[in-house]
Amino acid sequence: MPTLASHLTRPLLLAALFAAAAAHAQDAQVASAAASTAASREAPSRHLAPGFTTRAADSRLLVLPADMELFSISAGGVVEPRNDWTEAAQKNFAAGLASQRARLGTQVTELNALQADEFAEVTALHRAVADAIQLHHRGGWMELPTKNRALDWSLGDAVRPLKERTGADYALFTWVRDSYASSERKLAMVALAALGAISLGGEQTGYASLVDLNTGRIVWFNQLSRMSGDLREPAPAVETVEALLKGFPALK
Repeated sequence: MPTLASHLTRPLLLAALFAAAAAHAQDAQVASAAASTAASREAPSRHLAPGFTTRAADSRLLVLPADMELFSISAGGVVEPRNDWTEAAQKNFAAGLASQRARLGTQVTELNALQADEFAEVTALHRAVADAIQLHHRGGWMELPTKNRALDWSLGDAVRPLKERTGADYALFTWVRDSYASSERKLAMVALAALGAISLGGEQTGYASLVDLNTGRIVWFNQLSRMSGDLREPAPAVETVEALLKGFPALK
């Protein structure tokens, strides 16, 4: 027959076991959180090249004209270039970059379109490499195992003419493609939606990259892909610039 002592001891033992289990679970959570924090600190940013974090305070930045084109989508879904929109977008985008001087720095050199034409081979090479980054650096089965998830891409000595011509330490390249549904396309989308069909309107895609002109390495890269944004108007264009430059390396 259970004694009075056993009736008193059993709840105490159960309480002790529950307390020990809770303490163990809490310790495990703390250890897991610490390990996760340590791993996040050790994991390199997918936007930065290995070993690169900031630009030197006295470094000089070269800004090249954006490679940009805007399109209209017809009722039938045909994409047609709009030179008037592209011209307006170039001006709005340039003004948006000018508004980011606190982020870009004070020692900034800009090339106009005519000057940039002299370096068409460099910009074409950069476009090819940036396209490869967009394809292989976003994660998934297209990742290159040899890169080990690192932003490890370079233009090599091809950037030397830019360095010699401008004396800059870094160059900022930008590329944007933007499309907008025409009025007829919007009506067609509404009609198709009523029938249960899904049709897409415009899309804004682009990238921005920072190239070290001393080594040719792409040290920072950011990409944009969304169904919003409008480069045809000044205020929305500033928002697009800010989105592209998110995480741009600071001066220190």
